[in-house]
Amino acid sequence: MKDDVRGDARQYVALPEPFSLRRGGLLRGARVACETWGELNAERSNAVLLFTGLSPTAHAASSALDPTHGWWEEMIGPERPIDTRRFFVICVNSLGSCFGSTGPTSIDPATGHPYRLSFPELAVEDIASAGYEAVRGFGIDTLHAVVGPSLGGMVVLAFAALHPGKTRHLVSISGTAAASPFALALRSLQREAITRDPDWKNGDYSPSEPPRNGMRLARKLGTITYRSAQEWSQRFGRAPVDAHYRTGAPFGPVFAVEGYLEAQAERFLRSFDANAYLYLSRAMDRFDLAEHGVNVAEVLGQAGISSALVIGVESDLLFPLAEQQALANAFNLAGVATQFVPLPSIEGHDAFLVDIPRFGAALGGFLGST
Repeated sequence: MKDDVRGDARQYVALPEPFSLRRGGLLRGARVACETWGELNAERSNAVLLFTGLSPTAHAASSALDPTHGWWEEMIGPERPIDTRRFFVICVNSLGSCFGSTGPTSIDPATGHPYRLSFPELAVEDIASAGYEAVRGFGIDTLHAVVGPSLGGMVVLAFAALHPGKTRHLVSISGTAAASPFALALRSLQREAITRDPDWKNGDYSPSEPPRNGMRLARKLGTITYRSAQEWSQRFGRAPVDAHYRTGAPFGPVFAVEGYLEAQAERFLRSFDANAYLYLSRAMDRFDLAEHGVNVAEVLGQAGISSALVIGVESDLLFPLAEQQALANAFNLAGVATQFVPLPSIEGHDAFLVDIPRFGAALGGFLGST
C-alpha cells in the first residue's frame, strides 16, 4: 500500500488536540491532507471545499506543484466548471483514508505502531468535521460552497448539519441522506470478502502482504455496481478477454469484461489499504442525516444554506435517483432554493467521473449563478 503517492502539492492541516469522534474515541496528533487550486480573495469568501468519494486522494486536478492528472481534472481549473479564476478550491483526503490523512495505517502516538483496528470507529460526520477544520486552518470562516460526489455527497450533508451557516451553497452529487438496504447489503459483502481472507489477520497484516484476494473481490463487486448494465453491454459486449488476462486456470477469464474487472482490482490493490476501506465503508452504512433532527428537511432547514444543487443519475444502482429526488424534496421543504438535475448518463454511479459534459454543465451553471 502506497501512502505518499502525491507528495509535492499536498498540504497538511493539524486537527484540534484531541480530536473527538462522533461514536466515541479520540485522536491525538491527527491531521488531514489537502490540495488547493486558485487564490483566496481578500475577504476569504470565495472558497469551495471538495470532499471525495471513498477511494480518491486529495489530488483532484493537476497544478504547478503536481502536474499529474487528477481524478476530477476536467472539472477544476480556469474556465472549467469549478473555475479557479473565481474560486479558491480545497480538496481534502477523507479522515480515515490512507493518502496522508490520519487513518488506520497511521502511527498511533500512544504506542508508536500503526493503529490498525485500534483506530476508533469512524463516522461520515468525522470526515465532515475534519474538512471543516481544514477550512479553518486556511483562515476561512464561511465557504462559498461545499461540493461532494458519492461518499462526498453524504459528507456535505453532514457538514451542513454539524456546521450551520458555514457554507452558503451546497452541491450533493450521487449522494444520499441514508444508505439503502441494497447498498448496505453490497458493502457488507465487500467487507466480508476482506475479513474472511486469511491474510487479513484480524487487521494485523503487513503492508507488503495485504489481504489481496479479499480486496480484489471487494473491488470487483463494487465496480459492477458503479456502472450500468447498458454500459457494460455497449462497452464490452461478449468480446474475448485480452491475452494478458488469460490465466489458463480452470474457469479463468474468458470475456473482456472479466479482464476489465481484474485490471480495476489490481490497481485498487496497489493503492488502497484494506483496513481504511473497512472503516470508510462502515461509516457510509451508518450515516443517517435524520439523526441530527426530527427529519431530513428539519435538519437542512437549520443549516443556513442559501441554495443547493442535487445531481443524480438515472442508471445509478448504488445510489438510486429516487434518493437524490428525496433529498431535493427535503431541501425544498426546508425553504432552500434547490436545483434537482436527474441525468440520463448510462455510466451509472461513476458517471460523475466520466460524463464531464453533463456534470460540468450542471455544476458550472450552478456555481456561475451563485
